[in-house]
Amino acid sequence: MKIVTKIWEIRQEIQKATNKNNTVGFVPTMGYLHEGHLSLMRAAKAQNEIAVASIFVNPTQFAPNEDLEKYPRDLERDASLAQKAGVDLLFVPAVEEIYPNGFNTYIEVCGDITSKLCGKSRPGHFKGVTTVVSKLFNIVLPDKAYFGQKDAQQVAVIEQMLRDLNYDIETVVCPIVRESDGLALSSRNVYLSEQERKDALILSQSLLEAEKMIQSGNQYVHQIKDFIWENIRSAKSATIDYIEIVNTKTLEDIDTIKGDVLIAIAVKIGKTRLIDNLKMEVL
Repeated sequence: MKIVTKIWEIRQEIQKATNKNNTVGFVPTMGYLHEGHLSLMRAAKAQNEIAVASIFVNPTQFAPNEDLEKYPRDLERDASLAQKAGVDLLFVPAVEEIYPNGFNTYIEVCGDITSKLCGKSRPGHFKGVTTVVSKLFNIVLPDKAYFGQKDAQQVAVIEQMLRDLNYDIETVVCPIVRESDGLALSSRNVYLSEQERKDALILSQSLLEAEKMIQSGNQYVHQIKDFIWENIRSAKSATIDYIEIVNTKTLEDIDTIKGDVLIAIAVKIGKTRLIDNLKMEVL
């Protein structure tokens, strides 16, 4: 695996690869890798000749009161894990490389798809996400890009951007990777205390119980949301940001649980904001 830090350098390496008609799979990350990231990297390598990953803690998607400075970082560890996962090229640019002096151009997906869920509680977040992902796509020029289902809204927003701007890139969405007890993997899990780690299980447990309710025939959105709300409130350290049931692709609100359904939740456990979701196809 080769580690590069400059845009000209990653472009040069990818040009060498694509001159041989190799396909490129790309996994953009903010680092502090866990098994969720690594599953994407393995998929990228399995489905393409060249697997490229990036590690860049993107400042434009953090609000002033969020955890940019304390976001966990460990490049040596990440590089070792990425290499074992089959990554051929690891792009680790500095902030100044992506946002040079005078940078003043942004990509923004507008409408309901970015104004609700995480977009409502984190204004400007997705403008930062789409800007940096657009830049990385233009730098790497991948055939396929790999994302995790845990970031369901991010996936929907990026796919909207790809359609609207005529990118010729296929998105591959891989399943949520969980701990053995059900907690969705997240780089922010390291912030949790021992008790908060236990409390955090209420997210996946609530989604699992909601799934059982739906499979038993309950298609009433308000009843499912009320159940999840009360269940999560039982955890002492939990503060609910949102619980929403929407169409998986458009993120539009639905009245009845039918078709492509996404149950998305965001909860603060102590001071740590966690997200989780359940995707279902209900006939």
